[in-house]
Amino acid sequence: MSRFGRRRRSGRRRLGWGLATVAALSGLWIAGLFWFVGQVPREATTDRSMTDAIVVLTGGSGRLDEGLRLLAAGCGRELFVSGVAQGVDVATLLKLARRSPEGLDRRISVGYRADNTAGNARETAAWMRARGFASLRLVTASYHMPRSLVEFRRAMPDMRLVAHPAFPPLFKRDQWWAWPGTALLMGREFTKYLISRAYLSPAWPHSEEGAG
Repeated sequence: MSRFGRRRRSGRRRLGWGLATVAALSGLWIAGLFWFVGQVPREATTDRSMTDAIVVLTGGSGRLDEGLRLLAAGCGRELFVSGVAQGVDVATLLKLARRSPEGLDRRISVGYRADNTAGNARETAAWMRARGFASLRLVTASYHMPRSLVEFRRAMPDMRLVAHPAFPPLFKRDQWWAWPGTALLMGREFTKYLISRAYLSPAWPHSEEGAG
């Protein structure tokens, strides 16, 4: 066989191995995605125990309303809203949620430093330590809960944590693969979950300032 023929044969072999590797990795990713969707809560939590804090992660509909409802119901001593945009204070949040203060404003704090889930966890950990709190109820979207738990348990391994999922109306948990928007969202969340589990979340400053 000529040198050119051997080179072509070697190239085809490498291409075949490459395609087989891509197919195997794709199959593993798809299988993992279905497993991940199984970890997304389907129903509201039945744990009604009181915690020191209620923590709401910004970024989705219904989260703040649920956090305020829990605070008003006495499910926590204070409410912390993590990842708030600069310039948005407690009064603005209450106005956006169409809530009158009713004394709640004195029990609400906001954090401005987090811009991702790992940042939410570290920002919250700093706030919790400053107050000497030992338990929290975490309010975020159901599809966001698995990744949030990874980051929060890493940042606060000794904290008692109650997962309290919110359920956005546009998120189609059942038959999610039939809804392009939900399928794309779940694919992104699973990929970010893998990154979080691999401890590759973006660095975040450890200063405790900015959680007011």
